[in-house]
Amino acid sequence: MSGLGKGITAASIGRLLVDRGYRVVPIKIDPYINIDAGTMNPFQHGEVYVLKDGSEVDLDLGHYERFLDANLSGEHNITTGKIYRAVIEKERKGEYLGKTVQIIPHVTDEIKNWIRRVAQDNQADVCLVEVGGTVGDIESMPFLEAIRQMHIEEGPNLFLVHVTLVPIDKMGEQKTKPTQHSVKELRELGLQPNAIVGRCIKPLSRDVKEKISLFCDVPVEAVISAHDAPDIYEVPLMLENERFYDYIRESLNLEDRDPDNEWTEMVEKLKSLEDTVRVALVGKYTHVKDSYLSIREALKHGGIDAGVKVDILWVEAETLENNSDVLDELEFDGILVPGGFGERGTEGKITAIHYAREKDIPFLGICFGFQMAVVEFARNACDLKGAHSSEVAVTPYPVIDLLPEQRNIQQLGGTMRLGDHEVEVKEGTIAHMLYGKTRIVERHRHRYEVNPEYIDTLEENGLVFSGYIGKRMEILEIPDKRFFFATQFHPEFRSRPYRPSPPFVGFVRAMAGLEVSNGH
Repeated sequence: MSGLGKGITAASIGRLLVDRGYRVVPIKIDPYINIDAGTMNPFQHGEVYVLKDGSEVDLDLGHYERFLDANLSGEHNITTGKIYRAVIEKERKGEYLGKTVQIIPHVTDEIKNWIRRVAQDNQADVCLVEVGGTVGDIESMPFLEAIRQMHIEEGPNLFLVHVTLVPIDKMGEQKTKPTQHSVKELRELGLQPNAIVGRCIKPLSRDVKEKISLFCDVPVEAVISAHDAPDIYEVPLMLENERFYDYIRESLNLEDRDPDNEWTEMVEKLKSLEDTVRVALVGKYTHVKDSYLSIREALKHGGIDAGVKVDILWVEAETLENNSDVLDELEFDGILVPGGFGERGTEGKITAIHYAREKDIPFLGICFGFQMAVVEFARNACDLKGAHSSEVAVTPYPVIDLLPEQRNIQQLGGTMRLGDHEVEVKEGTIAHMLYGKTRIVERHRHRYEVNPEYIDTLEENGLVFSGYIGKRMEILEIPDKRFFFATQFHPEFRSRPYRPSPPFVGFVRAMAGLEVSNGH
């Protein structure tokens, strides 16, 4: 079933290998026909994660980057759309020499070649491939067939892990029948798992492991309990306790190495946190928590650094439309306004930003939140009544707009600025204090910019643009506030649990009443 935890399981296996010094290169296979996740609705699919080259991908790639400390690109995400596009382009060029192009061998060969090419180009010791979807789905069949062929071609160099659900009935008994049927379905496709990871609420009992071993034809030590954990970062340690690494190492004939303790130390620090701060996250997809997955994780990373737990209070932006009284009834230590294109909820976000600025509550704005902070300041501090973004409204003061050179591109169907870009940071600013350097690299996913015609007016009234790319404004801050900071880029995409994003560190420290410090 979907949402079972394949991504976390795969990322955790990768972490066990990375801790031993192996170079792990992950690939996520998404069977949908979309070329990428860029056009997908957050309500259905969660957040769109952006990689360094600007590729828009499934949120599981974010888990891989955070768990493996990797910086991935679009080649690490395979979709049915990408595979079929590559096959059709080859057919149009005549590369198949007049043959009838078929699922087998042409599509399956394209899948296998893609996996091998990425592994070789990245000099992988281990290539970790997650096949999304569910066994039996028609859309994932070509991928499972490609894996079946690779199982024959690679022999003992391929290790197949099957993640299944082990539910508990009303009598409290763990039921193995779903696992048995899932493995049966897999074997009918020619695939026999080397190990079975049982997702369950409580640890798998020895009896249940033995039953799965017997009926699914795997050694009992290859039946791994992946029970619910207090935090996803504890899952690698759980798999370690299950001796999963040892089984994988012996099966793949890997060298035995002692693990690094960096991850364990980070988890121990996370578990030891006692004090809590609370952030009001004001967004338009708040009832789908995965829409803000990377922000949730970056807040957690900032909390680990600051020594506090971060609880999130989810506030639907539309409930704040011109009504800040809702915020007076809530208890929180800071306000965060994340990205989110479109008109819906915009005025609610502006209301939340005004509330934070007027009452000097720590504030962090990201992407669209950065733009709405400019709009709020223009309206209420610069007396530009009716100021707005031309993306969402007709306005006499388009403080957020397409730059002149973008307008022609837009007419030709140009898209967003995506991926890693180098940003220049002004010395002597909060941004410089947080980052500790004058040149940084951060990831972007946006189209509209601060209108250069209004920059002088905004700065004359107390807003400071402390980061920029040429005439594109990237960071804003108000120095005389406790913490009022916003970024046009998405710092959450480069945050790691042991190397947190500087804006999130500053924000969490401000909420905790600590000095906003430098060093990351």
